Amino acid sequence: MSRNRTYISILSIAGSDSGGGAGIQADLKTFSALGCYGTSAITAITVQNTLGVKAIHKVPAEIVQGQIKAVMDDIKPKAIKMGMVHSAALARTIALTLKDYPNVPIIFDPVMVSTSGHRLIENDTIAMLQQELFPLAMLITPNLDEAEILANMNIKTVDDMKHAAEKMISSGCNAVLVKGGHLNGPDLFDVYLDQSGNHKIFKSAAIRTENTHGTGCTLSSAIAAYVAFGNDLTNAIGQAKRYVEQAIISGKEVKTGEGKGPLNHFFDAKNLIKTTVI
Repeated sequence: MSRNRTYISILSIAGSDSGGGAGIQADLKTFSALGCYGTSAITAITVQNTLGVKAIHKVPAEIVQGQIKAVMDDIKPKAIKMGMVHSAALARTIALTLKDYPNVPIIFDPVMVSTSGHRLIENDTIAMLQQELFPLAMLITPNLDEAEILANMNIKTVDDMKHAAEKMISSGCNAVLVKGGHLNGPDLFDVYLDQSGNHKIFKSAAIRTENTHGTGCTLSSAIAAYVAFGNDLTNAIGQAKRYVEQAIISGKEVKTGEGKGPLNHFFDAKNLIKTTVI
């Protein structure tokens, strides 16, 4: 029996959401919906549902490192999605570990604040993320709350988003996608900028729904999937945004829990999948 074929695999380094809508759970659903083989290195276990985060249990750094190495050395993912990194020590450990795999693109969603407004990151961790992990990432995808923290400024307009992206690029990021989903208005704008000066604004219509839990995790995971398929970064972002938009539309009337519900990741899985093996 031949074993020459392989799945297109992706590693998610992120926290676990017991409610199933965000974090590792959203990442694995997204990878599967888009035809990839999902693997994981869990950084934290959250007590969480659609109403918010109640508690966080941190996984020891050496266990996180072990999970990463176990997957990278054996399954050899074609891309990495990174999410919740809650401490400076963990950020340092992950950075040292990933430097052994320099050719694998990393999409980093720097999770700092949950949808419900719960702070998920320790204060001394931010500088370590900027110093150690951001330079390793192909792209970082902060939302407005996170971009305000990283750029140290208030963001109220698309021009503010552009300025925040410029500040993050000047601090050493390779490419930034500032997500504008929290701005009020009939349209949504995401601002892309990279070290070469390439700039693009992604525009989409706002969708009226409370079911947006895990949107950021899903978008960054989808970008990683499309990068793994060989797309360049801006094309991967565009395709990922279309996937997320349809997942939101498909799940906007579904009731899951008493708070902010999740997206419908498998709204059209059969037609979304490009390939399962190569």
